[in-house]
Amino acid sequence: MPIHHALAILAAGFVAGTVNTIVGSGSVITFPTLIAFGYAPVTANVSNTVGLTFGSLSGVVGYRRELRGQRRRAMVLGSASFVGGLTGGILLLTLPSSVFDAVVPVLILIACALVVVQPRLRTWVARAHPPMEHGGPGLYVGVLATGVYGGYFGAAQGVILLALLGIFIAEDLQRLNGVKNVLALTANGVAAVLFVFSAHVDWGVAALIAGGSIVGGQTGASLGRRIPAPVLRVVIVVVGCLAAAKLLVT
Repeated sequence: MPIHHALAILAAGFVAGTVNTIVGSGSVITFPTLIAFGYAPVTANVSNTVGLTFGSLSGVVGYRRELRGQRRRAMVLGSASFVGGLTGGILLLTLPSSVFDAVVPVLILIACALVVVQPRLRTWVARAHPPMEHGGPGLYVGVLATGVYGGYFGAAQGVILLALLGIFIAEDLQRLNGVKNVLALTANGVAAVLFVFSAHVDWGVAALIAGGSIVGGQTGASLGRRIPAPVLRVVIVVVGCLAAAKLLVT
């Protein structure tokens, strides 16, 4: 691998790890980078998932303060992410990549719209259903479906998760961001383990992305918790829209 390719992948991993921890959609940075350097789509996707899993773990550690008191919530919803991520990983290995191509940008844009109307939707959900620590069956199904998407590709998975968590759970957005990081780690992690044993992983690429995203995860945690909730909501929408636009023109 040429040195300038290695440096570019390392830098992409750092930016992706930072963005993933704050919002999500880091794969929109790393995946196209690998494609541009000539890696096959499935190999790029698989290696990217394995590498960014370490960045997700770094983000969870960085947000450990916000996760205090949310163990049960993270475990209940994490079981949905686990099943979804495993299912998505299997689908990636068995279905053509074109299956999700047209759907992914639409999902991201819908998630952005949900983030905008989150407060009103949260009020409606609270009136229609008694409050539940883990958001109830509606959120569980939503997290499960997002896990499938995350295990398959995962660009802007965090945007979708934050939209769902903010609607179904009346909680501070920073604390929900901590849970989002756990759920994304779970979906990506189980898919990564599957890929290690069932697909071709370019370990050089995965190591570079892992190294960059670990540092990026800590950077994202430091920056993310300083952003006020209204500003963070705007950041989520902007990043999500940019990710959808990137995927539409790719």
